[in-house]
Amino acid sequence: MHLAVLVRLLSVGRAVLAALRGRLGALCWSLAPLFLPLPLPLPGWRDSSPRREREPEWDDAPPTPTSVNYHFTRQCNYKCGFCFHTAKTSFVLPLEEAKRGLAMLKEAGMEKINFSGGEPFLQDRGEFVGKMVQFCKQELELPSVSIVSNGSLIRERWFKKYGEYLDILAISCDSFDEDVNVLIGRGHGKKNHVENLHKLRQWCREYAVAFKINSVINRFNVEEDMNEQIKALNPVRWKVFQCLLIEGENSGEDALREAEKFVISDEDFECFLDRHKDVSCLVPESNQKMRDSYLILDEYMRFLNCRNGRKEPSKSILDVGVEAAIKFSGFDEKMFLSRGGKYVWSKADMKLDW
Repeated sequence: MHLAVLVRLLSVGRAVLAALRGRLGALCWSLAPLFLPLPLPLPGWRDSSPRREREPEWDDAPPTPTSVNYHFTRQCNYKCGFCFHTAKTSFVLPLEEAKRGLAMLKEAGMEKINFSGGEPFLQDRGEFVGKMVQFCKQELELPSVSIVSNGSLIRERWFKKYGEYLDILAISCDSFDEDVNVLIGRGHGKKNHVENLHKLRQWCREYAVAFKINSVINRFNVEEDMNEQIKALNPVRWKVFQCLLIEGENSGEDALREAEKFVISDEDFECFLDRHKDVSCLVPESNQKMRDSYLILDEYMRFLNCRNGRKEPSKSILDVGVEAAIKFSGFDEKMFLSRGGKYVWSKADMKLDW
Protein backbone atom coordinates (compact mmCIF):
# COMPACT_ATOMS: atom_id res chain seq x y z
CA MET A 1 0.00 0.00 0.00
CA HIS A 2 2.71 2.42 0.95
CA LEU A 3 4.66 1.43 -2.16
CA ALA A 4 1.70 2.17 -4.42
CA VAL A 5 1.24 5.60 -2.84
CA LEU A 6 4.93 6.34 -3.28
CA VAL A 7 4.86 5.39 -6.95
CA ARG A 8 1.80 7.60 -7.48
CA LEU A 9 3.46 10.53 -5.74
CA LEU A 10 6.57 10.13 -7.90
CA SER A 11 4.45 10.07 -11.02
CA VAL A 12 2.63 13.25 -9.98
CA GLY A 13 5.95 14.88 -9.12
CA ARG A 14 7.35 14.13 -12.60
CA ALA A 15 4.26 15.63 -14.21
CA VAL A 16 4.55 18.80 -12.13
CA LEU A 17 8.26 19.15 -12.96
CA ALA A 18 7.58 18.63 -16.65
CA ALA A 19 4.90 21.30 -16.58
CA LEU A 20 7.17 23.71 -14.75
CA ARG A 21 10.00 23.00 -17.19
CA GLY A 22 7.69 23.68 -20.10
CA ARG A 23 6.51 26.99 -18.62
CA LEU A 24 10.09 28.02 -17.80
CA GLY A 25 11.24 27.14 -21.29
CA ALA A 26 8.44 29.15 -22.85
CA LEU A 27 9.29 32.11 -20.62
CA CYS A 28 12.99 31.97 -21.63
CA TRP A 29 12.07 31.70 -25.28
CA SER A 30 9.79 34.75 -25.12
CA LEU A 31 12.25 36.91 -23.18
CA ALA A 32 15.45 35.97 -25.06
CA PRO A 33 15.01 38.43 -27.98
CA LEU A 34 14.85 41.29 -25.47
CA PHE A 35 18.27 40.55 -23.99
CA LEU A 36 20.28 38.33 -26.33
CA PRO A 37 21.09 38.32 -30.04
CA LEU A 38 20.23 34.62 -30.25
CA PRO A 39 17.42 32.67 -28.48
CA LEU A 40 18.26 30.53 -25.48
CA PRO A 41 17.90 26.79 -26.00
CA LEU A 42 14.99 25.34 -24.05
CA PRO A 43 15.79 23.02 -21.15
CA GLY A 44 15.95 19.54 -22.55
CA TRP A 45 16.04 20.92 -26.12
CA ARG A 46 17.88 18.81 -28.64
CA ASP A 47 18.69 20.29 -32.00
CA SER A 48 17.88 17.75 -34.68
CA SER A 49 19.23 19.92 -37.52
CA PRO A 50 22.56 18.92 -39.14
CA ARG A 51 25.55 20.17 -37.18
CA ARG A 52 27.69 22.90 -38.78
CA GLU A 53 31.43 22.84 -38.82
CA ARG A 54 33.01 25.22 -36.31
CA GLU A 55 33.19 28.76 -37.64
CA PRO A 56 36.83 29.81 -38.11
CA GLU A 57 38.31 32.13 -35.52
CA TRP A 58 39.41 35.62 -36.64
CA ASP A 59 43.05 34.54 -36.69
CA ASP A 60 42.19 31.50 -38.81
CA ALA A 61 40.41 33.48 -41.51
CA PRO A 62 42.54 34.39 -44.55
CA PRO A 63 43.28 38.12 -44.96
CA THR A 64 41.41 40.14 -47.55
CA PRO A 65 43.58 41.21 -50.51
CA THR A 66 42.45 44.83 -50.23
CA SER A 67 45.63 46.22 -51.81
CA VAL A 68 47.84 44.06 -54.04
CA ASN A 69 51.24 44.75 -55.61
CA TYR A 70 51.60 42.77 -58.83
CA HIS A 71 55.24 42.52 -59.96
CA PHE A 72 54.32 41.12 -63.34
CA THR A 73 57.83 41.37 -64.81
CA ARG A 74 61.39 41.19 -63.49
CA GLN A 75 62.96 42.81 -66.53
CA CYS A 76 64.33 46.34 -66.08
CA ASN A 77 66.45 48.84 -67.99
CA TYR A 78 68.02 50.17 -64.78
CA LYS A 79 70.47 48.41 -62.46
CA CYS A 80 69.67 49.76 -59.02
CA GLY A 81 72.11 48.15 -56.61
CA PHE A 82 69.53 47.55 -53.89
CA CYS A 83 66.74 46.14 -56.08
CA PHE A 84 65.00 43.16 -54.45
CA HIS A 85 62.99 41.92 -57.45
CA THR A 86 65.87 41.09 -59.73
CA ALA A 87 65.74 39.73 -63.27
CA LYS A 88 66.10 35.98 -62.79
CA THR A 89 63.51 35.27 -65.47
CA SER A 90 61.96 37.06 -68.42
CA PHE A 91 58.61 35.34 -67.91
CA VAL A 92 55.42 37.41 -68.22
CA LEU A 93 51.95 35.88 -68.07
CA PRO A 94 49.83 36.07 -71.22
CA LEU A 95 47.50 39.05 -70.95
CA GLU A 96 44.30 36.99 -70.74
CA GLU A 97 45.71 34.87 -67.91
CA ALA A 98 46.75 38.01 -66.07
CA LYS A 99 43.25 39.39 -66.49
CA ARG A 100 41.78 36.15 -65.15
CA GLY A 101 43.92 36.43 -62.03
CA LEU A 102 43.01 40.09 -61.55
CA ALA A 103 39.31 39.22 -61.77
CA MET A 104 39.82 36.53 -59.12
CA LEU A 105 41.47 39.07 -56.83
CA LYS A 106 38.60 41.52 -57.34
CA GLU A 107 36.14 38.76 -56.41
CA ALA A 108 38.18 38.11 -53.25
CA GLY A 109 37.93 41.75 -52.15
CA MET A 110 40.72 43.65 -53.92
CA GLU A 111 40.14 47.42 -54.04
CA LYS A 112 43.56 48.62 -55.17
CA ILE A 113 46.04 47.13 -57.63
CA ASN A 114 49.57 48.42 -58.06
CA PHE A 115 51.55 47.29 -61.11
CA SER A 116 55.30 47.09 -60.65
CA GLY A 117 58.36 45.22 -61.80
CA GLY A 118 61.08 45.26 -62.88
CA GLU A 119 60.06 48.13 -65.10
CA PRO A 120 56.37 47.90 -66.13
CA PHE A 121 56.80 49.98 -69.30
CA LEU A 122 59.33 47.60 -70.86
CA GLN A 123 56.72 45.01 -71.86
CA ASP A 124 55.32 45.90 -75.30
CA ARG A 125 56.43 49.53 -74.82
CA GLY A 126 53.87 50.05 -72.09
CA GLU A 127 50.94 48.53 -73.99
CA PHE A 128 50.79 45.47 -71.72
CA VAL A 129 50.50 47.45 -68.48
CA GLY A 130 48.20 49.94 -70.22
CA LYS A 131 45.74 47.20 -71.16
CA MET A 132 45.78 45.82 -67.61
CA VAL A 133 45.19 49.31 -66.19
CA GLN A 134 42.24 49.82 -68.54
CA PHE A 135 40.80 46.38 -67.69
CA CYS A 136 41.05 46.98 -63.94
CA LYS A 137 39.38 50.38 -64.08
CA GLN A 138 36.88 49.85 -66.89
CA GLU A 139 35.89 46.18 -66.50
CA LEU A 140 36.62 45.43 -62.85
CA GLU A 141 35.76 48.98 -61.71
CA LEU A 142 38.47 48.99 -59.06
CA PRO A 143 38.56 52.14 -56.92
CA SER A 144 42.32 52.50 -57.37
CA VAL A 145 44.79 51.50 -60.09
CA SER A 146 48.42 52.57 -59.79
CA ILE A 147 51.85 51.96 -61.33
CA VAL A 148 55.38 52.21 -59.94
CA SER A 149 57.96 53.00 -62.62
CA ASN A 150 61.39 54.53 -63.01
CA GLY A 151 59.74 56.77 -65.61
CA SER A 152 62.42 56.49 -68.28
CA LEU A 153 60.23 54.78 -70.89
CA ILE A 154 56.93 56.62 -70.40
CA ARG A 155 55.80 58.71 -73.34
CA GLU A 156 53.01 61.28 -73.57
CA ARG A 157 51.10 59.10 -76.02
CA TRP A 158 50.67 56.55 -73.22
CA PHE A 159 48.91 59.18 -71.07
CA LYS A 160 46.67 60.10 -74.01
CA LYS A 161 45.60 56.47 -74.43
CA TYR A 162 45.49 55.17 -70.85
CA GLY A 163 45.78 58.14 -68.50
CA GLU A 164 42.05 58.31 -67.76
CA TYR A 165 42.16 54.78 -66.28
CA LEU A 166 45.15 55.40 -63.98
CA ASP A 167 44.68 56.82 -60.49
CA ILE A 168 48.30 57.12 -59.33
CA LEU A 169 51.67 57.09 -61.05
CA ALA A 170 54.58 56.60 -58.65
CA ILE A 171 58.03 57.45 -59.97
CA SER A 172 61.12 56.14 -58.22
CA CYS A 173 63.64 58.87 -57.45
CA ASP A 174 66.30 58.35 -54.80
CA SER A 175 68.28 61.54 -55.26
CA PHE A 176 68.10 64.97 -56.82
CA ASP A 177 71.84 64.79 -57.52
CA GLU A 178 72.26 63.11 -60.89
CA ASP A 179 75.70 61.76 -59.97
CA VAL A 180 74.18 59.95 -57.00
CA ASN A 181 71.45 58.48 -59.20
CA VAL A 182 74.08 57.10 -61.56
CA LEU A 183 76.05 55.74 -58.59
CA ILE A 184 72.93 53.95 -57.32
CA GLY A 185 72.15 52.53 -60.76
CA ARG A 186 69.33 54.78 -61.93
CA GLY A 187 71.27 55.95 -64.95
CA HIS A 188 69.95 55.42 -68.49
CA GLY A 189 72.23 56.67 -71.19
CA LYS A 190 72.21 60.44 -71.59
CA LYS A 191 68.73 60.90 -70.10
CA ASN A 192 68.70 62.95 -66.93
CA HIS A 193 66.56 61.18 -64.33
CA VAL A 194 65.64 64.35 -62.42
CA GLU A 195 64.74 66.32 -65.56
CA ASN A 196 62.54 63.43 -66.68
CA LEU A 197 60.85 63.41 -63.27
CA HIS A 198 59.71 67.01 -63.76
CA LYS A 199 58.39 66.21 -67.24
CA LEU A 200 56.35 63.31 -65.89
CA ARG A 201 55.01 65.54 -63.14
CA GLN A 202 53.67 67.94 -65.75
CA TRP A 203 52.04 65.16 -67.78
CA CYS A 204 50.31 63.89 -64.64
CA ARG A 205 48.83 67.37 -64.18
CA GLU A 206 47.69 67.57 -67.80
CA TYR A 207 46.10 64.11 -67.86
CA ALA A 208 44.63 64.11 -64.32
CA VAL A 209 46.81 61.37 -62.80
CA ALA A 210 47.85 61.66 -59.16
CA PHE A 211 51.64 61.95 -58.89
CA LYS A 212 53.66 60.09 -56.26
CA ILE A 213 57.39 59.73 -55.55
CA ASN A 214 59.12 56.67 -54.09
CA SER A 215 62.60 56.99 -52.59
CA VAL A 216 64.83 54.27 -51.17
CA ILE A 217 67.04 55.74 -48.46
CA ASN A 218 70.48 54.15 -48.53
CA ARG A 219 74.14 54.80 -47.80
CA PHE A 220 74.54 57.14 -50.80
CA ASN A 221 71.60 59.50 -50.20
CA VAL A 222 71.00 59.33 -46.44
CA GLU A 223 72.70 62.70 -45.84
CA GLU A 224 70.82 64.49 -48.63
CA ASP A 225 68.31 67.26 -47.97
CA MET A 226 65.38 66.83 -50.36
CA ASN A 227 62.95 69.26 -48.74
CA GLU A 228 63.01 71.95 -51.40
CA GLN A 229 62.72 69.60 -54.39
CA ILE A 230 59.90 67.49 -52.94
CA LYS A 231 57.87 70.53 -51.97
CA ALA A 232 58.32 71.97 -55.48
CA LEU A 233 57.10 68.73 -57.12
CA ASN A 234 54.21 68.50 -54.63
CA PRO A 235 53.37 64.79 -54.94
CA VAL A 236 50.26 63.40 -53.26
CA ARG A 237 52.56 61.02 -51.36
CA TRP A 238 56.31 60.76 -50.91
CA LYS A 239 56.96 57.16 -49.90
CA VAL A 240 60.34 56.87 -48.16
CA PHE A 241 61.68 53.33 -47.76
CA GLN A 242 64.58 52.12 -45.66
CA CYS A 243 66.89 50.01 -47.85
CA LEU A 244 65.85 46.37 -47.33
CA LEU A 245 67.83 43.14 -47.75
CA ILE A 246 66.06 40.07 -49.16
CA GLU A 247 68.05 36.83 -49.14
CA GLY A 248 68.44 35.39 -52.64
CA GLU A 249 67.43 38.67 -54.31
CA ASN A 250 69.84 41.43 -53.28
CA SER A 251 71.80 39.52 -50.65
CA GLY A 252 73.40 36.09 -50.31
CA GLU A 253 75.00 33.53 -52.62
CA ASP A 254 72.11 33.24 -55.10
CA ALA A 255 71.57 36.99 -55.41
CA LEU A 256 72.09 39.07 -58.54
CA ARG A 257 72.69 42.16 -56.41
CA GLU A 258 74.93 42.87 -53.43
CA ALA A 259 72.95 45.46 -51.52
CA GLU A 260 74.90 45.23 -48.27
CA LYS A 261 76.90 48.36 -49.16
CA PHE A 262 73.63 50.32 -49.46
CA VAL A 263 72.21 49.36 -46.05
CA ILE A 264 71.71 52.00 -43.37
CA SER A 265 70.95 51.67 -39.66
CA ASP A 266 67.59 52.39 -38.08
CA GLU A 267 69.17 55.46 -36.47
CA ASP A 268 70.37 56.77 -39.85
CA PHE A 269 66.89 56.29 -41.26
CA GLU A 270 65.33 58.16 -38.35
CA CYS A 271 67.76 61.05 -38.86
CA PHE A 272 66.72 61.31 -42.51
CA LEU A 273 63.05 61.32 -41.52
CA ASP A 274 63.66 63.98 -38.89
CA ARG A 275 65.36 66.20 -41.47
CA HIS A 276 62.22 65.98 -43.65
CA LYS A 277 59.55 66.03 -40.95
CA ASP A 278 58.02 69.24 -42.32
CA VAL A 279 57.16 67.61 -45.67
CA SER A 280 53.42 67.00 -45.26
CA CYS A 281 53.22 64.21 -47.87
CA LEU A 282 56.03 62.14 -46.30
CA VAL A 283 55.11 58.48 -45.69
CA PRO A 284 58.01 56.62 -44.01
CA GLU A 285 58.43 52.86 -44.14
CA SER A 286 61.03 51.03 -42.10
CA ASN A 287 62.26 47.51 -42.81
CA GLN A 288 59.83 46.06 -40.29
CA LYS A 289 56.81 47.73 -41.85
CA MET A 290 57.78 46.71 -45.37
CA ARG A 291 58.53 43.09 -44.66
CA ASP A 292 55.09 42.08 -43.38
CA SER A 293 52.59 44.64 -44.62
CA TYR A 294 52.60 44.21 -48.40
CA LEU A 295 50.73 41.67 -50.47
CA ILE A 296 53.16 40.94 -53.29
CA LEU A 297 52.33 38.84 -56.34
CA ASP A 298 55.21 37.71 -58.53
CA GLU A 299 55.17 37.15 -62.28
CA TYR A 300 53.45 33.75 -61.82
CA MET A 301 50.78 35.31 -59.56
CA ARG A 302 52.22 33.69 -56.45
CA PHE A 303 52.09 35.55 -53.14
CA LEU A 304 55.59 36.20 -51.79
CA ASN A 305 56.18 35.72 -48.06
CA CYS A 306 59.09 37.93 -46.93
CA ARG A 307 58.80 37.39 -43.17
CA ASN A 308 61.91 35.21 -42.94
CA GLY A 309 64.10 37.55 -44.98
CA ARG A 310 63.52 35.60 -48.19
CA LYS A 311 60.81 35.61 -50.85
CA GLU A 312 59.01 32.34 -50.26
CA PRO A 313 56.29 31.84 -52.91
CA SER A 314 52.86 30.37 -52.42
CA LYS A 315 51.18 28.39 -55.16
CA SER A 316 49.73 30.49 -57.96
CA ILE A 317 46.27 31.90 -57.42
CA LEU A 318 45.54 30.71 -60.96
CA ASP A 319 46.01 27.11 -59.78
CA VAL A 320 44.65 27.04 -56.22
CA GLY A 321 42.57 30.22 -55.90
CA VAL A 322 43.15 33.39 -53.91
CA GLU A 323 42.00 32.11 -50.51
CA ALA A 324 44.30 29.08 -50.53
CA ALA A 325 47.32 31.01 -51.80
CA ILE A 326 46.98 34.04 -49.53
CA LYS A 327 47.24 31.90 -46.39
CA PHE A 328 50.96 31.51 -47.17
CA SER A 329 51.60 35.18 -47.91
CA GLY A 330 52.80 36.14 -44.42
CA PHE A 331 50.66 39.26 -44.77
CA ASP A 332 50.11 41.24 -41.56
CA GLU A 333 46.78 42.99 -42.11
CA LYS A 334 47.08 44.98 -38.86
CA MET A 335 50.52 46.29 -39.87
CA PHE A 336 49.13 47.19 -43.30
CA LEU A 337 46.47 49.35 -41.66
CA SER A 338 48.79 50.83 -39.01
CA ARG A 339 51.33 52.01 -41.61
CA GLY A 340 48.55 53.84 -43.45
CA GLY A 341 48.26 51.29 -46.25
CA LYS A 342 44.64 52.25 -46.82
CA TYR A 343 44.16 55.91 -47.73
CA VAL A 344 42.28 58.06 -50.23
CA TRP A 345 43.63 56.25 -53.27
CA SER A 346 41.05 56.92 -55.96
CA LYS A 347 41.64 60.10 -57.95
CA ALA A 348 37.88 60.59 -58.07
CA ASP A 349 37.99 61.19 -54.31
CA MET A 350 41.12 63.34 -54.27
CA LYS A 351 40.86 67.10 -54.13
CA LEU A 352 43.84 67.89 -56.30
CA ASP A 353 45.08 70.93 -58.13
CA TRP A 354 46.02 69.16 -61.34
